[in-house]
Amino acid sequence: MNSLAKQHLQLVRSLGDEHIGLEARVQAHDHLDTRIWLRLLACSNQIEQQIRQLLRTRIATSLRRFDYMAQLERHPEGLRMKVLSGYLMVTGGNVTGLTDELVKDGLVQRLEDPEDRRSFFVSLTEQGRVAFAAMAVEHERWLTEMFRGLPVESKETLYGLLGELRVHLARRQTELQAAARQEARTPSRSSPHD
Repeated sequence: MNSLAKQHLQLVRSLGDEHIGLEARVQAHDHLDTRIWLRLLACSNQIEQQIRQLLRTRIATSLRRFDYMAQLERHPEGLRMKVLSGYLMVTGGNVTGLTDELVKDGLVQRLEDPEDRRSFFVSLTEQGRVAFAAMAVEHERWLTEMFRGLPVESKETLYGLLGELRVHLARRQTELQAAARQEARTPSRSSPHD
């Protein structure tokens, strides 16, 4: 058994079947890039599940509402709904429904866009700012608790490596988009009808 296979077996034993999640798909012969991707997904999903559960059970809110309010907290001047949907990576319809809920609860307000009467800005109300501030304190406490016990040096290294990965992936995406645009502009050299 090679070193990577031993590491995977050790991980399965440490986590147990109930926590292995996406990494259960990993095979000893899988490419390192596949194993990294599955491990990142597994970690992200595990953290997200815990945060969802804590938001639901301790604050009686959803991760969608928390993320929405977090974006508005970062933009006190408000955001156009289209921009907000881009930040949240959801459709305009999803943002509209969530906005309706939060307006009804008094946490968000809609303001007409002076430059475009068909558009709206959304921003937190004073009640929304107070409510979000309390949620954010709890959220940060939960994350601190989740990562407690992991040495600071390990966290700093992980943070740095994930930053390198983000930059690498962004560059790769830019290259792929440029190649796709170039391909779209270049006429096909051979046609089945020639």
